[in-house]
Amino acid sequence: MEIPAINLKAIVLVHWLLTVWGCMAWMPSSYAWGNFTMLAIGVWAIAQRDSIDAVLMFLLGMVVTIVTDIIHFGIFYPVAESLAERNRDTFRFSVGMSILGLLLKPVSCFFVYQMYRERGGDYNVNFGFPTVTRNREAYQSIDQQDQPPTAPANPFNQAEASKPGVRSY
Repeated sequence: MEIPAINLKAIVLVHWLLTVWGCMAWMPSSYAWGNFTMLAIGVWAIAQRDSIDAVLMFLLGMVVTIVTDIIHFGIFYPVAESLAERNRDTFRFSVGMSILGLLLKPVSCFFVYQMYRERGGDYNVNFGFPTVTRNREAYQSIDQQDQPPTAPANPFNQAEASKPGVRSY
C-alpha cells in the first residue's frame, strides 16, 4: 500500500491555523510558545529540503507538544465555568480547534516520519542490549568442499623470477 505524500507546508499551515484559533480564548502563553516554536522548526524543515536534522527536530517537537497539550488541557480546561454567556461560544470554538490540533498531531507525526525516511534518516534506538539478527548472508556454508586454487599464489612464475633485475617478493 502506497502512503500518500503530504506536503510539509500543508502540515505546518494546518497546525499554525489550529494553534492560532486555539489561542483565541483560553490557552496560556506556554501553549502558544511551545506550539509556535515547534512550527518555527517546521518552517526550518521546509526551508532546508535536504536537512535530516530539521525534520527530526520537527518530529520530536510534535511529539513533545502532544504531551504538553494534554497537560494544558488537564490544567486549564475548567476555566470555562467562570465565563460569561457571550464568551462561551468563543471558548468552545477555541477548545474545539485545540482538540482538533491535538488529534491531528499523531497523524502529522506519521507523515513527518515518512518525510524523515525519504530524506535519508534512519533512527534506530539502541539501549546497549545485545540483539540477535537473522541476517544469514554473513555466514558461510560448511557443506561445500573447498577447492584448491587453480592459479599460483605468487603472481610471478619461476621463469620470470629467475631473470636478472626482477625482484620476487
